[in-house]
This record gives sequence, C-alpha cells and structure tokens, in this order.
Amino acid sequence: MNVTRGFTGRPRVQNPGLPPGQYDAGDDWPVLSAEVTPDIAPEQWTFRIDGLVERPRSWDWAQAHALPASAYEGAIHCVTSWSKFGVRFSGVSLDAFLAEAGPLPSATHAVAWSHTGYTTNLPLADLTGGRAWIAFGYDGRPLPAEHGGPARLLVPHLYFWKSAKWIAGLRLLDHDEPGFWERNGYHERGNPWEEQRYSGD
Repeated sequence: MNVTRGFTGRPRVQNPGLPPGQYDAGDDWPVLSAEVTPDIAPEQWTFRIDGLVERPRSWDWAQAHALPASAYEGAIHCVTSWSKFGVRFSGVSLDAFLAEAGPLPSATHAVAWSHTGYTTNLPLADLTGGRAWIAFGYDGRPLPAEHGGPARLLVPHLYFWKSAKWIAGLRLLDHDEPGFWERNGYHERGNPWEEQRYSGD
C-alpha cells in the first residue's frame, strides 16, 4: 500500500502546517454539507469518468477496490477556518482511475459530481500526480456517511469543499466550469495557503 505523508502529529504554537486564517480543530471533525446526507450502500455505489477521455468507463464497489490501494496521512483544511491534523484516509489514488480512462491531451479541468447532485470544479493538475484519492476509509474504519461515505473525493491540498462527498464521477473538460459553491461566490480553486476562500480572493 502506498502512503503519501503530509503533515503529521498534533500542531503546536505557530505550527508551520497551519495555513493563514485557520485554527486547529483538534479531535473534532465538523460536519458541513450542502445537502441532506444520503444513505448509499456500498453495493449501490458507482464511480464514472467521462468527457475528454479515450475510454469513458464506470466502476462498481468491487471493481474500484480491485485497483491498487493507496492512502493519505496528513492534514485537511476547511474554508470555514478549521484544520484537522493527523488524518488517515485509505482508498485508491485517482491516478489509477484516470490511467484506465485515458485523459485526452485537451483535458485541462474536471467537474466532480456526487450521487446527490453536488458539483465542484478542479484543474486536472490538482487531481493528478498523487494529489487526489477516492477515499473509502478513515482511521482504519469505513468512511462514515456524514463525512462522505461510502466514498468521497479527497483533494487535501485544497479547501475541503473541493473534496466532494458521496462522489459519483468526474467529467473531464477543456475549460473551467464552476460547480455549486463556485457559482455561489466561492473561489474557483480554493488554495488554503493563499486564502482563496471567495471569488476575488
């Protein structure tokens, strides 16, 4: 199993791992959602990649778990100003899914969508090179529904609204296409280190 190590351990005063404007949430993990939490059984879950790819395709739960396992250990940062350190997610690197779909050279961006209909946009560069995962587990247990289970997108280097809960798919595009929060005043990219919280930041 591949493990990507980010920030680990508990932060201290003036922790260099804490982006500007953030506070350490400690053991708390606030639940924030734009929609009602759905009840999706693993056997009902699917994930699809389409758009500007050579081989549009879908994976069910078993097919997704047959891909090489990967994990992320580090920190996550929410636009509402909390950061959580020492998180441990398990799943599959998004690179493994993209390798099977084959992005076309013209693909520059993606829109992620959830089983609930939620969407968020991301540059393709933020989803490749070991920077993003489809996460199935947290801290050695199945990912809870309130935190996006049975599977969520994980893009830990961006504000956490980009890590779409209840992930259902990615559509690759040759242009940027704002998602739910981006159409409602949030930043197009959401880099915590640059405090890209809202449009114009």
